[in-house]
Amino acid sequence: MINPRERGARAETRALGFLSRQGLVLVERNFRCREGEIDLIMFARETLVFVEVRWRSHPDFGSAAESVTTKKQLRIMRAARHFLQLHKQWRNHACRFDVIAMDGCNQAALEWIKDAFRIDH
Repeated sequence: MINPRERGARAETRALGFLSRQGLVLVERNFRCREGEIDLIMFARETLVFVEVRWRSHPDFGSAAESVTTKKQLRIMRAARHFLQLHKQWRNHACRFDVIAMDGCNQAALEWIKDAFRIDH
């Protein structure tokens, strides 16, 4: 039995491999700040992509994609703002928020939701 942290790391590694094969380049993994955490920060064709990776082994409480609640989205957006404040070289790039959702015991079904949510100004 693997612990939740190891399970999350495995899901992030799988998501990173998948996104890399799609042509995205890793900028940073597991960016943490007081405002929140971003699992993967990737770069794709002039766009900085903040990626939330979710894995649900059982659908008892909804799918992995459904687990990215409004509260979670807000924490990711605040963390993204903090990242951009720290890393000024990325400020002039377009940004988007993607979700990689995996459902099933073996992370069998992977869904890439591009532009899953937006910052409302």
